[in-house]
Amino acid sequence: MKKVIGALMLIAVLAAGLASVNAQTAGTEMKKSGTEAKTAGKSLGKNVKKGRIVRGGKEFGKHAGSSGKHVGKGVAKGVKKVVTP
Repeated sequence: MKKVIGALMLIAVLAAGLASVNAQTAGTEMKKSGTEAKTAGKSLGKNVKKGRIVRGGKEFGKHAGSSGKHVGKGVAKGVKKVVTP
């Protein structure tokens, strides 16, 4: 009985967490994009400083891609809010 209640509570917590992730505004997505871009530059600079050019490029690409993803989500949310069908 305790396992069932524990499992139900875990599912409820996870569902609430997933719902809050999707409830971000366009401005929040744009802010995340800027943060990711900053992280991309920092990771590239730190790796290049240590002589690891390829690793720096790889990290830069990962963060730049994530930044672009957030820009796309922010633009989509903004357009959906402005343009009503």
